[in-house]
Formats: sequence, structure tokens, C-alpha cells
Amino acid sequence: MTDYGQEQEMEIEALEAILMDEFEEIHSSESGLNTSNRCFQIIISPQDDDTDESTDIPVQLGLVFSHTVKYPDEPPLLNVKSIRGIQADYLKILKEKLEQESFENLGMAMVYTLVTSAKEWLSEIYCQDAINEDIENEEAAKDDVIVPHGEPVTVETFLAWREIFEAELALERAKLMPESALTAPKEKKLTGRLWYESGKAKGAVAVSEASDEEDEEEIDFDDDDFEDDEEDMLEHYLADKSDSSHASRRAA
Repeated sequence: MTDYGQEQEMEIEALEAILMDEFEEIHSSESGLNTSNRCFQIIISPQDDDTDESTDIPVQLGLVFSHTVKYPDEPPLLNVKSIRGIQADYLKILKEKLEQESFENLGMAMVYTLVTSAKEWLSEIYCQDAINEDIENEEAAKDDVIVPHGEPVTVETFLAWREIFEAELALERAKLMPESALTAPKEKKLTGRLWYESGKAKGAVAVSEASDEEDEEEIDFDDDDFEDDEEDMLEHYLADKSDSSHASRRAA
């Protein structure tokens, strides 16, 4: 004849040794079970599959049980309650799951098996939610990253840009120079920069303005000739730059 009381006491001692602080005896009035027998509560948290340790996910479950007279040949009385962060719908689903498993394990001590099943269930539900949330946060962080556009700046591209910029700048300055400076012999001709820094540019501008006030006659310029002058000055400037560059390299 089976000694149910002895089997139940042996299971309780084993659970206390394995679960320690997670296992406690509670009053029947706190259990939510319709019994006056001894009642126990086991605190369960989601379990990390890699380390077999509880995770930091902020949910906890209380698995409450009480042995019936003929346990383990009949299922224990079971109840589940949220210690922290578990919705009522989930509690109902889990209770039905554990009750089904208790019938499948009749004839053997099953409480620890039910504890393990509850941990796995919590991990599947809440760890997956945490993973999905992390993925969403990572995607949001990627959206916030500013991706640079355009051509990257290198030494070669910068030097090419600077040469064109300086040529255009010299061209603009040359437009302010009087015709005599442009047609002077090469040895006497001032560069646009020297002419501009010499102060003659200001005088030329002033004279030009005074002439405009005194003489209102319009002067027609040939656009083609003007464009040719600009092209000649640009070619001249680039040739001088090239000669200077070769001279610097030979000196080095």
C-alpha cells in the first residue's frame, strides 16, 4: 500500500533543498485554493537558456500548490498568480497548461517538473518580447544615424578644386583691371592680385563710377571678344601655376 503522506513529505524536503528562498509555505487563505491543507508557493522567473539562471526581465510568477490526499496518484491543487508584471490572460493560459501536464505525470512526484515547465513558458513569452523590443530599438537607432552623402574629399580632389577656385578668383580680379594693364608687356604686366593689392583697383573703380556719371552714353561690348579674353587669362593663369609647380618640385 502506498504511503502518500511520506511521499509528499519527501517531495517537500527536496523542493526546499533545491529552490531554497524561492520556496515557502503560505497560509491556505492566501493560496487561492479551496483547501485547508498545507499550501506552498514557489517564486518563478524567466530562465536564460544559455546559463540556466534567471534573467533580468521584470516579471515574476507565484506557483501555488497543495497536495491532495492521494497525490501523486491524483493531481495536486494548483494556482498561479502574478508577483510582478504578468497579465491575467497569460495566467489563465499557464494554469490550464500546468493542469494538463499534471495529469500526464500522475504516479510520480511532479511539482518540480511543473516548475521547470512554467519557467520555460515564461522565457518563451517574455524573453521573446524583450528580444523583439531590442530589435525595434536597434532599428530605430539605425534610422537616427546620418549617412553622409556626396563625394569624399581627398588631397587630390581638394587641390584640383583649389586650382580652379584660384583661377576663377584671378579672373574676377582681372575684370577690374584697366585695359592698359592687360595689354602691357609681360615684364611690366601686373598680376591681378598685385594690381588689386597695389590700391589701383580702388582708383579704377572710382574713376569708372565718375565716368559713368559724366557720360551717359552706352558702350556696346562684343560678348565673344570678352569671353575670348577670359579664356586667354584662364589659360595664362593655369600655365603659370603649372610652371611654378614644376619649379617647386625641381627645387625640392
